[in-house]
Amino acid sequence: MVLLVAGCSAGDDGGEAEAPSSEATSFPVTIEHTYGSATISEQPERVVTVGLMDQDALLALGIVPVATTEWFSAQPGSIHPWATDELEAAGGELPEVVGDSSAINFEGILEQDPDLILALYSGISEEDYQRLSDIAPTVAQPEGQVDYGIGWEELTRTVGEAVGMPDEADDLIADVEAQFEAARTEYPEFAGATAVMAMPYEGVFVYGPDDPRGRFLTELGFELPAGIADLAGDSFGASLSEEQVDLLDVDVIVWIDSSETDEVGGPLYRSLPVHTEGREVFADSEDPVGVATSFVTVLSLPFLLEELVPVLADRVDGGASD
Repeated sequence: MVLLVAGCSAGDDGGEAEAPSSEATSFPVTIEHTYGSATISEQPERVVTVGLMDQDALLALGIVPVATTEWFSAQPGSIHPWATDELEAAGGELPEVVGDSSAINFEGILEQDPDLILALYSGISEEDYQRLSDIAPTVAQPEGQVDYGIGWEELTRTVGEAVGMPDEADDLIADVEAQFEAARTEYPEFAGATAVMAMPYEGVFVYGPDDPRGRFLTELGFELPAGIADLAGDSFGASLSEEQVDLLDVDVIVWIDSSETDEVGGPLYRSLPVHTEGREVFADSEDPVGVATSFVTVLSLPFLLEELVPVLADRVDGGASD
């Protein structure tokens, strides 16, 4: 499961993005979110993304953000291999990276003079939101969802509304949904099989049904282990205790940010059939497929469906191949 990283052509520090025109939506547009609402008075031209993967939806719509926030697996402009074609097609220079997942760079964002800030895949606080909205209209994470829990469909649709391109966003969503349907048809063995995504963090951290990684599995037809939802509660995931390791006794497990050389899960986990029978997938964060496993977007999903799904099928069908 190795793919060479596509090269990006470095430009200057992100310039002003030319937003495609849209006749479908007139401004102003008001978008509700967890801290109230944001009103965008006219077509945005300078968009900054604070949400850790919001840039993909913009690029899919042909819009290059002037600045992004880096999450992990640093790439120029925080633009990953599956999005470089869209960057080139949009004719935009690489965005400037202002800040990372550890802190919001308010000063750096202010210097970009944005007319829209997107913080959809985020967990920003109300205080952070107020500071950002003093700079420009800011769309925060959705109300009623866990932080870092927005699904790729809602993220794409919301970005489409914010930039006046709702029909184009719907078309993008429909295309990826059709690819999921094709995968479910090609691999009927996924239906009803159990699967989980986990990370060797503070023991074992598992991703629940309100996390994009968990939903990627269920969209393929898998079922999450019983008890994961209760364990995650109102968060996107939770750490397992030694007594809860049986929750990992599934048909297939995806280990995020791990390689086959890592001794993941602890001794009790390594006695489970999922390990002894080789029904594990290791998604190394140094590999684009491993990064995409966490970066669940309208652009990364076709890449994941092509690269990761056949590996999942191999593991479900009997463990790792020689």
